[in-house]
Amino acid sequence: MMMQIFEYNGSALVAMVGKNCFAIASDRRLGVQLQTIATDFQRISKIHDRVFLGLSGLATDAQTLYQRLVFRHKLYQLREERDMKPETFANLVSALLYEKRFV
Repeated sequence: MMMQIFEYNGSALVAMVGKNCFAIASDRRLGVQLQTIATDFQRISKIHDRVFLGLSGLATDAQTLYQRLVFRHKLYQLREERDMKPETFANLVSALLYEKRFV
């Protein structure tokens, strides 16, 4: 039986926001089906003080997307001399994911 790509590196993320607070949590398991490869895999990353990013799914895709988003944020910081607003970062993520739709 051939394994599907969807059987690799699954994960769970949950986030909530309240008045003047937020919470984001994830599992830290990296595995293939029932085999655990690591128990300290980082799925939540800090972009800056007001933006955190949680990525689930295939580990290599999540790491690549994170690196591209950090690169774009650093370019924004150099050009604008300030951090991105959370709404701007959300638009960046949306545009970055949408551009792959037609490839």
